[in-house]
Amino acid sequence: MKLSSRRAGNPIRRVVTMLQKIEAKVQAEGEAETELHEKAMCECKSGKASYTQSISDGEAKVEGLAAGLESGVGALSQLKSDLANHKADREAAKDALAEALGMREKEAGAYGGVKAEAEANMAAVGKAVKAIEKNAAAAFLQTDAAQVLRDLAQSDKTVVNDNVRTEVMAFLSNQDEDESEGSGEIVGILKQLGDEMGADLKEATAAEEKAIANYNDLVATKNAEVAELTTMIENKITRVGETGVSIEDMKADASDTADKLVEDKKFLVSLTNECAHKEKEWEAISKERQAELLALADTIKMLNDDDALEIFKKSTAGSASSFMQVAYSSSMVKSRALATIHAAQKAGKSRHLDLIALALHGKTKDMSVVIKMIDEMVGVLKTEQSDDDEKKGYCNKALDEAEDKLKGFMRQIQDSETAIKDAKESIVTLETEMQALVASLFVLDKSVKDATEQRQKENGAYKTLKASNAAAGALVKKAKDRLAQFYGLQVATTSFLQVKRVTKAESGGVIAMLDTLGADLEKETAVATANENDAQADYEKLIADSKTMRADNSKILEDKTAAKADAEGVLGNHQDALDGQFSKMKGSNDQLKAVHKDCDWLLANYETRSAARADEIDAMGKAKAVLSGADFVQE
Repeated sequence: MKLSSRRAGNPIRRVVTMLQKIEAKVQAEGEAETELHEKAMCECKSGKASYTQSISDGEAKVEGLAAGLESGVGALSQLKSDLANHKADREAAKDALAEALGMREKEAGAYGGVKAEAEANMAAVGKAVKAIEKNAAAAFLQTDAAQVLRDLAQSDKTVVNDNVRTEVMAFLSNQDEDESEGSGEIVGILKQLGDEMGADLKEATAAEEKAIANYNDLVATKNAEVAELTTMIENKITRVGETGVSIEDMKADASDTADKLVEDKKFLVSLTNECAHKEKEWEAISKERQAELLALADTIKMLNDDDALEIFKKSTAGSASSFMQVAYSSSMVKSRALATIHAAQKAGKSRHLDLIALALHGKTKDMSVVIKMIDEMVGVLKTEQSDDDEKKGYCNKALDEAEDKLKGFMRQIQDSETAIKDAKESIVTLETEMQALVASLFVLDKSVKDATEQRQKENGAYKTLKASNAAAGALVKKAKDRLAQFYGLQVATTSFLQVKRVTKAESGGVIAMLDTLGADLEKETAVATANENDAQADYEKLIADSKTMRADNSKILEDKTAAKADAEGVLGNHQDALDGQFSKMKGSNDQLKAVHKDCDWLLANYETRSAARADEIDAMGKAKAVLSGADFVQE
């Protein structure tokens, strides 16, 4: 009986102690899991905040780009309208210049006619006055000036009264009368007429000068207007190009931003769902742990209560021998089951096996409760394993997709960097070729300038030689003529003739020398003329070839300048695309990191967790098998 009392007291204390250790262990595990959960929730919160902010920024940027595109399209339309107006205004200004030039030429022609006629009339009047004053009117009336004066007097254009016209016509008709008769009166009339014509010419000249000044002012104003409009047209053309490029850049940026916005929203939804799932799992785990701790606390309180210990002692002290036999048989079965559980516990920690061990330490005779608990825990383990299997599949798929997307962006970045490198090399090549073309144009222009200067010098030397040879030839001919004149005379005196014959024979050598000299001069001039013609032809061919070459090189330079501008535009586009690709790669990398945070621990411990669960299920199966035999133990 003493042995039975000792055995009855010690197991309760051991059970209470074990329950207290289990309680402490569950609390410690709860604290560790709580810390991990809080970290996970913090990451969820920061991740959602980050992507929410990114989405907000992206939406704001999309709106801003849309507004910028609308503004840019409007500005481009306005620029094109302004450009058309500027071109029309410039053409109108040029037309005004052409019209003004036509009017000026017409006015100048009219003034020239008036001036010529007035000067002729004034000259005729002047001659008439001088003739009358010198009493040479009769001689004057036979000159062309008299006819001019007659035409003037009879002309309807001449502003004279009838009396003046009559006096002038009478003077012009008075060929036989005394020249002095009435000369004073006609002189006065003619001078007055001359003064009036001079005044009219002066007035016409002043009007012409004023018209010239007005024309020059108009030309200066219109030329300035044309220059200003040309500058404005060039500016508008440049701005149209720049605005068009800006619009295309904004379109590309808007497309990239929209793509990133879709990706961010998609990942935010995924992250929100995952975090909600974790929160739901945590609520279930926390609820289960609280229930477990409550059960442990109630059990400890129940077993530690003095009344409970007293009741237990009484129950143990008054037990019949048949009860002791049954208790002993049940204890054997529990011991075997506990041994199986403890063997499995050595492989690793499991609260499920701890709960089974705790249940087996109890005093219940009915093992169906423990067996049911085992079945329920096996079901939980299988559900956990199924969840792990499902999440492992999700993690592997998500990691593969994220890594593939990241690799795709990296390939795009590599392609863009290659394209940027090629564009830069193309620009350097084009710049080198353009510099070479500019240098060749400079050399070509210098060679043309040098050839022109040389041609001018050669032409000047040829003209000098030709003039000199012509003068020398004329001098030779003059000398020959003089000798021929002398030696060709026939002299009657015999002695002189004899002398002349001797001298003539000698002179024949001189004339022959002069003939040779003249022929040499003509030959030299002919050769110089041929050389001049050849040199001029070569020079004209050089100028024509140089002009063609300059036009070709200028066209090539223009094409390469345009190609360089295109290459620079392509470079800018690739650089912008590279910036967008880096942004996308960062987002993809962040997504990959998030997936790693969520999945790395599971993937690293999946096999260990699966094996541990399998061991637990196996141990609980064996314990169940052992406990199932307890129902057949009899007193």
